Amino acid sequence: MEELGISMTGILVATLANFFVGFLWYTVLFGKTWAREMGFDMSVKPAASAMVRGMIVNAIGCFLMAYVFAHNMAAWSFVPNMDQMSTAGKIMSSVVFTWLGFFVPVSLNSIAWESKSWKLFFINTSYHFMMLLASALILNYL
Repeated sequence: MEELGISMTGILVATLANFFVGFLWYTVLFGKTWAREMGFDMSVKPAASAMVRGMIVNAIGCFLMAYVFAHNMAAWSFVPNMDQMSTAGKIMSSVVFTWLGFFVPVSLNSIAWESKSWKLFFINTSYHFMMLLASALILNYL
């Protein structure tokens, strides 16, 4: 079996980067719109314990995503003629196909079965795309 060459340092850095991207995405960039689309009452401040629990669960999720995505990216090296593709092509292939195959369908189901809005779909799926892109860049270069 060939060595996959997965960097634990890259996974940890990608985890931190995704945590930070999520913070920016759901606070500074789209926080108010996202909260409104989710039906949250913006006048109610969540308890500190709920925030801490949310951040811990989010950090675990960011780690799991980076860890599995690192393996996914490594698996792309086994695709015939992949070694002839540019680095940017390899990164975008892994990001786009993972996003289209795993993230977009789940978000589409939120629209179909949970009555979530298209606005929420675009906020969440664009975050997932950016999270994968940040991870791919980090994992490729570390």
